[in-house]
This record gives sequence, structure tokens and C-alpha cells, in this order.
Amino acid sequence: FDALYSNTTGDSNTATGSIALSSNTTGVRNTANGYAALNSNTTGERNTATGRAALTFNTTGNNNTADGHDALFSNTTGIWNTATGSFALFSNTSANDNTAIGYFALFGNTTGNNNTANGTNALLGNTTGNNNTANGTNALLNNTTGNENIALGNLAGSNLTTGDNNIDVGNQGVAAEANTIRIGTVGTQTATYIAGISGTAVSGIPVKINGSGQLGVPPSSARFKQDIQAMGEASDAILALRPVTFRYKHAIDPDGIPQFGLVAEQVEKVNPDLVARDDQGKPYTVRYEAVNAMLLNEFLKEHRKVQEQEKRIDALTAQLKEQAAQIQKVSAQIEVTKPAPQVVNNNQ
Repeated sequence: FDALYSNTTGDSNTATGSIALSSNTTGVRNTANGYAALNSNTTGERNTATGRAALTFNTTGNNNTADGHDALFSNTTGIWNTATGSFALFSNTSANDNTAIGYFALFGNTTGNNNTANGTNALLGNTTGNNNTANGTNALLNNTTGNENIALGNLAGSNLTTGDNNIDVGNQGVAAEANTIRIGTVGTQTATYIAGISGTAVSGIPVKINGSGQLGVPPSSARFKQDIQAMGEASDAILALRPVTFRYKHAIDPDGIPQFGLVAEQVEKVNPDLVARDDQGKPYTVRYEAVNAMLLNEFLKEHRKVQEQEKRIDALTAQLKEQAAQIQKVSAQIEVTKPAPQVVNNNQ
């Protein structure tokens, strides 16, 4: 009923369903299948709408594909958009090059461009954010204006709102954060295997991990530090540490390679600040870099003692040399003042 009702010179159009393409005048190569599909289209070309009210408000937008009732419902002039699923890209008006696959995918997008949403509610709240990729149910669910975000997995990046350049894989992310990579969820994934690291020779600096799972390089620059003061006697504690040899349990090291180091529980008794703890607060590992710094401090203290001793020895040596010279001088004077030996004639 009233399909292609207003068509004048448009050709190669197909309309199936009540008031489908009913406003089309000169648009060509459009396909509308369903009630009110492409209902408002006038001059738009190469659009495909399948489903009730799909692309219903499109007027001049070209090369859009909407498959599902109310898909790309609000689109007017946007081009090269693809929406598959009920209400996918529902609010899109003039944005271009978006792909939404899934119920309510990119539902709130209006003018954001180059977004890809695959999964129910993926990028649901996006309005003007650009170049986002969400793959998974509720992925990037609450992103509104954030750009260049990538989310993979159920609820991945769902906490992100306005932050840019984030990558969340199996992690919900943090609202408004930017330039951050999060992989996995604390308490869910308990082991990590990455190929191409073990056995690969590189130069560089050590990477550390904090209690939240964040990777990074510990800085040494003064601009990152406060309360800087000489270590002094604080390093005396390491003299009470007990180095041991050991082997890790089979679950950790099946080969049972001999190891050399310290036991965290023993170190904790000497100085609690020298151990790192697990999420239950139990001693987990030793802060060997801190032990090394304390060893250096103890070495320097002993080195200074040796230097002082060497100075005293040098001073004593100089005194002994001076005394020896004086003794030699006195001895020479004594030799000069000795009376000449006298000869006694026994015949007289």
C-alpha cells in the first residue's frame, strides 16, 4: 500500500510493504522491505532497508544498509552506514561509515563516524564518539564522546564514558580514563602466557608490576620522589638476613633448578618494608632491588671506614719515616762527636 507512492524519475528501486519508499522522487537503486521502510527517502541512492521502519527518516543519505525493525530509524543524510539488528544505529542522523550489528548496537549514535559495534547493546550510549570498535555484548556500553577506543568481550570497556585511546580486552575499564590498555579481570584470570618473550634477547630496563596488575618501569628520577634523605643506619637490617639455597615446588618449576635467594617470611621479621604482599596481605616476594640498594649503602659505609684507616695508616707511615730520618740524623751526630780512639804502648 502506497509503496513508492511519490516516485517520479527514480529507477531501479524496490519497495515491499505499506508506505515503503513512499516519499521517493528521484532516488535510484534503493531497496525497501517492510512497513515504512525508507519512508522519507527522496533523493537518496543505493540504500537497503529491511524491516519495519528501517531507515524510515532517510532523505538524501546514500549507500546505507539497515536490516531490522527501526534500524537506522533516524538517519537523514548519513552515508555508508550498516545497521543489522532491531534499533541498531537507531538515533543516527548524519554520521557516516558506522557499522552496527546487534540489537540496540550504536543505538544512541547521532553524528559519530567510523564506529564499529558488534553485539547486543555494543556502543549503545555513543553519541558523537568516533573511530571506536566494540565487539561483544554491552561492549563500550556507556561510551558517549570517547574516541579511538577498542573493546573486546562481554561488558568490555563498559565503564568507559569520555576517555580516548583505550584498549579493553575482557575488562570493563574505568570511566573517563585515557590511553590505557587493560587485559583480563582481576580475580578471574590467574595466569598469563605470552609467546615471543621467553628466550628472546633484548636490552633495556626491568619491568615491574604493582598490586593492581599495572605494568611499568620504576622511575629513579628525583622528580618522582619525595622525602629524600641519606640511608644512614637503615641498611643495618640486611646484616641479619639469611641467604638460602632452595628449589621451587614442582607446580612452579618442574625441572627443580637450584635457586639462590631469601625467604620472604624470614625477611619480614627483619624488615617488613623489604617484602611485597599478595592481595591477602601475606608476604609474597622480596624487594631485591631494595636489598641491593641497602647492600650498596653498607659497602660504601665500609669503604669509607677503609679510606679513613688508609689515611691513618698513611699518617702513621709518614710519622715513622720522619722518626726514622730523625733517628738517622741523631745517630750521625753522635758518630761525629765521638772521641778518636787512643793507642796505649805496653813497652813504657
